[in-house]
Amino acid sequence: MNEEARHAGSLLRVADTSRRVAETSGRNAKIELLADCLRELKNRELAVAASYLSGLLPQGKIGVGYRAVQAASQVQPAEAADLSLLDLDGYLDRLESLAGKGSVAARRAQLSELFGRAVPSEQAFLAALLVGNLRQGALESLVVDALAKAFGANRARVRRALMFAPSVAQVAVAASSDDATALDAFDIQLLRPVSPMLAQTAESLDEAHSAFDDMQVELKLDGARIQVHKQDDEVRVFTRQLNDVTASVPEVVDVVRRAPARSIILDGEVIAMRADGRPERFQTTMKRFGRRIDVAQLQEQIPLTPYFFDCLYIDGQSLLDEPLSRRTPELAQLFPHSTIAHLVRPSADQAAEFLADALKRGHEGVMAKSLAAPYRAGSRGAEWLKLKHVHTLDLVVIAAEWGSGRRKGYLSNLHLAARDPDGGFVMLGKTFKGMTDAILVWQTEQLLARQIERDGHVVHVRPELVVEIAFNDVQQSPHYPGGLALRFARLRRYRDDKAASEADTISAVRTLFEAG
Repeated sequence: MNEEARHAGSLLRVADTSRRVAETSGRNAKIELLADCLRELKNRELAVAASYLSGLLPQGKIGVGYRAVQAASQVQPAEAADLSLLDLDGYLDRLESLAGKGSVAARRAQLSELFGRAVPSEQAFLAALLVGNLRQGALESLVVDALAKAFGANRARVRRALMFAPSVAQVAVAASSDDATALDAFDIQLLRPVSPMLAQTAESLDEAHSAFDDMQVELKLDGARIQVHKQDDEVRVFTRQLNDVTASVPEVVDVVRRAPARSIILDGEVIAMRADGRPERFQTTMKRFGRRIDVAQLQEQIPLTPYFFDCLYIDGQSLLDEPLSRRTPELAQLFPHSTIAHLVRPSADQAAEFLADALKRGHEGVMAKSLAAPYRAGSRGAEWLKLKHVHTLDLVVIAAEWGSGRRKGYLSNLHLAARDPDGGFVMLGKTFKGMTDAILVWQTEQLLARQIERDGHVVHVRPELVVEIAFNDVQQSPHYPGGLALRFARLRRYRDDKAASEADTISAVRTLFEAG
């Protein structure tokens, strides 16, 4: 294959790889496919491919919505593949730059031109990529492992580089470099956020006690995750998604600026509290984020309180590789009044009492953490476990959406509704979580047998199947007729023993909301 032909087919190669990965089961097999694709690419093409296969656009948001992509998808596809990865990157650059009068029409024209140059498999890949729906079962974490395999790099070094690199694209180029030290150039830096460490879910404190020889149990707040950087008098606050919200949270800035350290990086939560000391709803806390005007007025209406639970860096020294048993004392010395409430090496009875008290005070639950664990930025490991109070409701399935990626060919996303005693059902949201392969097969058969109509990718069904749904809480929502939605809903089981007439009512859901 000559160089021009190789470039011309590079987008097709990535699109086909994404499709094959989606159809493949097994982590190692997926990594092999990704590595074979990435190994063929160099420099900018490699950087772009690593981003796309991670489900990311190098440009970030480009102002293209679902309807615009759906309309462009109807364009007659090209007969031969001639789009390169760099061609696509150029189109996205132009789309991102469009603004002002006439930009909507110009954006539609650019999208139509792009899809008109794509063959059918490329069109499908583009549509999923542009709307953030690339469900191939192999996004950033697997792409990182594939980069290590493709270029013979140490997997741990590649993963560590991703903690601190601005993007997976830059890690890809470093991993492919002839310079053996290229990956080591990425390290924690002040005023540049890193991906937060995440937790797995535990069913009980007994599970946590069994998992850790030494553990710390701390309060789990239902607030907004923040990462705060201080360098001398400059303080920057970032969200879990690494967005800069410094201007929206002056309370956090004031607290951290007064800390007796020149430079620090902190992990924590910020939360709105009621006058009685109970936490406000998550939605109330989130009203403060993203606001750059009338901040002082909103601050008076909804004051925020920061609580910190980890210290990643202090006065020139990274603490990422230090155990939690060292990081927590450093934090408590800096912020004696803003360090999250915690117990070190509690007995089973002490931990149970701490959890019960947290729930009684209206908090989500507790975190159990290994005192020996380092801070693994961007990782969801078994060294942090979360234990939360979970609500359940028996709801009725009124519709379902066809899945994509690994779930292609199955009805996956369930539309959930509570019973209205006056007749009918009131939708409360959707979920595709908690489903095994066996459940997907069974529910597809059952739902199709109850089909009453179709609307695009949505299959509406007779309201007969009852499901037990676990969720964290109820929140207000303008998207559903009842004005309420379930937060973090997931399927527990189908209730074959219940009829739709026995499902929970919308009034029961409103009672839960009001009790919160």
